[in-house]
Amino acid sequence: MSSRGRQRAGPSGDTRSLGTVGRIDGSRALAVVGLAALTWAYVSVLWRVTDVVGGSVRFAAAVAVALGLAVVVGRVVGVRVAVGVTALLVAAGFAGYLLTLPASQLQLLTPDRIINDTIALLTGLSILRLVGAGTWATAIVPAPVFLSWYLAVRRRYGLAAAAGGAALALVVLTGDADGAVTLVGVVGAALSGAASTAERHGTGLRQVDVVTVVVAAMIVAAATLSVVPGAATSPVLPDRDSPTAEASLVEADDSVEVVGSIRLSPSVRFRVESERASYWQTASYDRYTGDGWVRTGEASAYEGQLAGPPGETRALRQLVTAEDTISVLPAAWKPVEVSGDVATDASVTPQGNLRPGRSLRPGETYGVRSRVPTADPGDLRRAGTDYPERVTDAYLQLPGSTTDRVRELSAEVAGDAETPYDKAVAIERYLESEKQYSLSVPAPSGDVADTFLFEREAGYCTYYATTMVVMLRSQGVPARFATGYTPGEAVGDDERVVRGLDSHAWVEVYFPDVGWIRFDPTPSGPRETAETARLTEARQGGATDVDVAGTNGSETTPSIQGGNPGEIDVSEGVTPVGVNVSSNENPNTTGTEESRQGGGPGPGSGSDGGPSLPSLPSTRTLLVGVAALLGVTAGAYRTGTVERTAGLLAAQFQRRRDPDTDAVRAYRRLAVLLERRYRPRRSGETPRGYVESVATGMFGGDDVEQVVELYERAEYGHGVSAAEADEAVATVDRLVRSATPIRRRFR
Repeated sequence: MSSRGRQRAGPSGDTRSLGTVGRIDGSRALAVVGLAALTWAYVSVLWRVTDVVGGSVRFAAAVAVALGLAVVVGRVVGVRVAVGVTALLVAAGFAGYLLTLPASQLQLLTPDRIINDTIALLTGLSILRLVGAGTWATAIVPAPVFLSWYLAVRRRYGLAAAAGGAALALVVLTGDADGAVTLVGVVGAALSGAASTAERHGTGLRQVDVVTVVVAAMIVAAATLSVVPGAATSPVLPDRDSPTAEASLVEADDSVEVVGSIRLSPSVRFRVESERASYWQTASYDRYTGDGWVRTGEASAYEGQLAGPPGETRALRQLVTAEDTISVLPAAWKPVEVSGDVATDASVTPQGNLRPGRSLRPGETYGVRSRVPTADPGDLRRAGTDYPERVTDAYLQLPGSTTDRVRELSAEVAGDAETPYDKAVAIERYLESEKQYSLSVPAPSGDVADTFLFEREAGYCTYYATTMVVMLRSQGVPARFATGYTPGEAVGDDERVVRGLDSHAWVEVYFPDVGWIRFDPTPSGPRETAETARLTEARQGGATDVDVAGTNGSETTPSIQGGNPGEIDVSEGVTPVGVNVSSNENPNTTGTEESRQGGGPGPGSGSDGGPSLPSLPSTRTLLVGVAALLGVTAGAYRTGTVERTAGLLAAQFQRRRDPDTDAVRAYRRLAVLLERRYRPRRSGETPRGYVESVATGMFGGDDVEQVVELYERAEYGHGVSAAEADEAVATVDRLVRSATPIRRRFR
């Protein structure tokens, strides 16, 4: 029996040709590869969540168990039972998640809240903002892994891709999947779907050109149409396209991404009437992701009096008037009461910050009453380390990207400090003295704290504050990242004007029986110099929104001596909370005016100011280019363009062998010309019939018929002589020259 006729039994006892079996096996391999890519995409996103909040081992175990269960169950039970197992996995995971929630959160978990949170997840709420995000990710991952791989074991690859695609769609909708991960998942789903179709129709991998075109189109479309904030490499020098400090901090809402170069906005935002200056806080963030900050939990409606700090406090009243449209409620820490129209729809974050339900219009006012801690350094040293569990759970978290060298340097800097307060002061002083202040920095590569400590000489407040929080947490000191505005410009004894350039980030450290106390590791001298220079530049440029009645630029964002203004006793001779030890004369912190304001060589200049060498395309651009090239090539192959082009090129010249071979080859070259000029040869049409139907009297005439006659003798008759073969080759050479314009020109 010939190889074409050999049969073999399939898994169900059916017999199929070896060719068919080979094609189906190839389709299955392609489906498994695609499904593996799809699974990796959504699992990697959920893994990152657990890596940020802890519990990666439990997560890995959950994935492994789900895969093992799918392999076992897939061979012994039907689809209905598998769907039931999937439902049980979902229910068990959700129940386990609920059991880990704090009692305070469980009380808020009403049916309406569950529905609202679900809708929020499907409309952009990051998983990282969920309370117990790591447990949630571990609870949710087994179901789609089990179902998709169960279906794969059952060889239902299309349904398997649909199950995995639903899981990927969830993490895409929450905004936790970046463009690269999404692309890998989509490509994997496309491969699985194509392989499923190929196996069902028995075409094997013959449709791989179609799959290649589709996948390439996806890659190019995703790269062309996707808009990911901060995805592009930030320029070294801030320009009008760089984000403002205010946009990256105060307006960041529920998450802060640490970007590269930023610029300062001199526009006036609001006025504050208060008997004491303060940092006007707008938000604080508890979860560090390695490249930014996330505020977990959902805000609740403001319903009147809020609790103050646990220790001794002093009341501080503020009256805030918007001078521009603002979407925040700045207030001295800690706000306990808000009044005015905004109070009716204001909300309170789990971290204790006020948020408006709408933007405030210019001229609109609101009142705030805050309770400011009055603890002095001695009180803070005596506070001890008996932290509430809710504080340690939320404010000692570090992601897996935190390196050993960060932990080791933090321990070295903290040295022999015996109290959390002394550790905080030591780390604050270290960052102030060892790092320079600059708004012109490249975007961090990798973990922000690691990059700033070991790969950057300079940065601005976001870098300083992030790094200090990470260093403190690595030493067991609860700390968080806070944002808002520095005091602003004084326009009277009890009134200050605050501009966009006053937006700032700082650190808050938790002390038992005291509460949150501010530290500010950013060098004050260089920061104030940069802000003053920007404001002066705007005034000289004729800007009209940088001043209001009473402002003159005589005092812009002065440093506050003490963690909370006027509350710290400095008689001990130690640096009080938040005091900056650096000054303008310190060569390690001042920097040049160009480094602060983005002067120096412009884009396209080398380090010496001369022309720079052209830069190579980024890796992402190269990969997209390769994908586009493969797609175009596959499309050309699918449409026959490659085959026709190759045939036309091959027809240009003929390598001589023996007479019969030469005569056959001459005819085939002639057929390429005829197909290009007229039409392809039809099925069942003889060579002579084809030539007579398209070329007689129009293209070559008798010469063409002579080439066909010699072909028939060489292929089916007694052969041709060398002279006759020479004549056939010469005839086709002449026809090729006449049909190819470039060869007619240069012959």
